[in-house]
Amino acid sequence: MSTPFLERESLNLQPRHRWTVAEYHRMGEVGLLNEDSRVELIDGEIMEMAPIGSSHGGEVKYFNNKLVSLLHGKAIVSVQDPIILGGHAEPQPDIALLRWRDDFYRTANPHAEDVLLIIEVSDSTLRYDRDVKVPLYASHGIPEVWLLDLQQRQLEIYREPVRGQYRQRECRRAGQIAPILCPDAVIDLAELFPNP
Repeated sequence: MSTPFLERESLNLQPRHRWTVAEYHRMGEVGLLNEDSRVELIDGEIMEMAPIGSSHGGEVKYFNNKLVSLLHGKAIVSVQDPIILGGHAEPQPDIALLRWRDDFYRTANPHAEDVLLIIEVSDSTLRYDRDVKVPLYASHGIPEVWLLDLQQRQLEIYREPVRGQYRQRECRRAGQIAPILCPDAVIDLAELFPNP
């Protein structure tokens, strides 16, 4: 007699279809997905994205406003837009700082080599962002990721991707921070974590 645990384990051994970025885009072309679909492609799987609450949305707006004013004409600030990472991933980070291009990436979505910094704002999605998305970014050589933990009121900084992992990780609750590839974009954590 089989147990529920063994049944679940045997299901995990079943082959799965990993969707490619091209197949994912084709789903949009034929109407299976549309602009309002809150999904992203992670390691060949289509993942639903959590609804955006007011504190999450407010922090994204803060970063967008601050970074645009500090980096005007030097880098492009991309908000919740897709980044193509290899053939099976197209996440939509909350904020991505991209290398400047005069065409603003109109002809193709940015790839890993275009990314200077990714920022993920996490409230209910902290474990997913930390355990799935941060390693995905490391495996594709994204030079720096900031993970804003709204619950703990801290900023996790990940740098130096080596063989799919970030060698440097630190947490900050106070002081100032700037992206390593955009040192002029200084963020004061007191603005991120104002007194309640």
